[in-house]
Amino acid sequence: MAAASSARLRVPAAAFTAVLLFATTSIAATAVAAAVTTAPAGAEPKPTVKRLKKELAALQKDADKLITEYYDSRIAGQKADRAAKAARERLAAAQEVFDHHATELRAMAIARYTGGEPGPLALLAGRQDPSSLLARMALSRHLVDEQDARLSGHAAVRDARKRAEEEAAARAEELDRTTEELERRKKKAEKQIEKIKDKIDQLYTAPGARPDGTFVPQLPEGADNITPRMRLVKQLIQERFEVPYGIGCYRAIQDGGEHPLGRACDFMLSRGGAYPSEAEMRRGDEIAAWAIKNARRLGIMYVIFRQRIWHVRTGVWRPMSDRGGNTANHYDHPHISVY
Repeated sequence: MAAASSARLRVPAAAFTAVLLFATTSIAATAVAAAVTTAPAGAEPKPTVKRLKKELAALQKDADKLITEYYDSRIAGQKADRAAKAARERLAAAQEVFDHHATELRAMAIARYTGGEPGPLALLAGRQDPSSLLARMALSRHLVDEQDARLSGHAAVRDARKRAEEEAAARAEELDRTTEELERRKKKAEKQIEKIKDKIDQLYTAPGARPDGTFVPQLPEGADNITPRMRLVKQLIQERFEVPYGIGCYRAIQDGGEHPLGRACDFMLSRGGAYPSEAEMRRGDEIAAWAIKNARRLGIMYVIFRQRIWHVRTGVWRPMSDRGGNTANHYDHPHISVY
């Protein structure tokens, strides 16, 4: 059951409560203040933290229901898988018996055709003494009865095989239905989880944000030498995505970019400059898409990935020149810079 076995949710149900608690208790004071800041005239007011928490709680409740339905579908799928497997095994056993009987019947037919016992008319046509004739007729009757018995047995075997075949087909159809239902409910639950993640994201606003959408310059701080704004973006990406190959931020080399200023991080998808796997490239696309979606609120200035650059001013991807390698061309990591 490929779909069912591969079906799994990115965020387990038990983790939602912890995520919700974290989101509602550990928001920095600057984020709370920025969330309730008066919006410019004519713009839609920003949702308050109280409203966001209420919406998040409602999403959580719906998500719990969807996850329960998904769990029930998994159990049903597992039962259907076991039933289908058992039906296939019964069909295989019935097929083996059927094949054995068919082989015996073919052998009997060949033997009778190529010189086996003669039939009653052949016996009467020959010159036989009465006792020998009766004996041979009795033998012929015995062979006919034996053949009839085998044919009757074969018919029962054939019917049993047919029933096993029909049952296997029915169980396979049931398995397909449960697998499709499982996938449908999985997608619904995943969409709800994405809504929850997006709502949690909205609880954070980059420190140093002005009401007009610009950002106050910041100094790097802490042991990692990055700005509070960059640290928030890094933290949120780490909480939302797995970055198994590390995150590189501050670099002392003066290359003209934001790394030496503590305003950039690289989210590595492979090691040693190797081209990432297909799954890791998808992860890079997801990180880049998340950064673009949240750029204006979090103070993200630009994103580089796959030899392209997206800038918040233009809002579009633009190609970059070839710099000669997977790392230099940003194929093995998304680069995110903040104001």
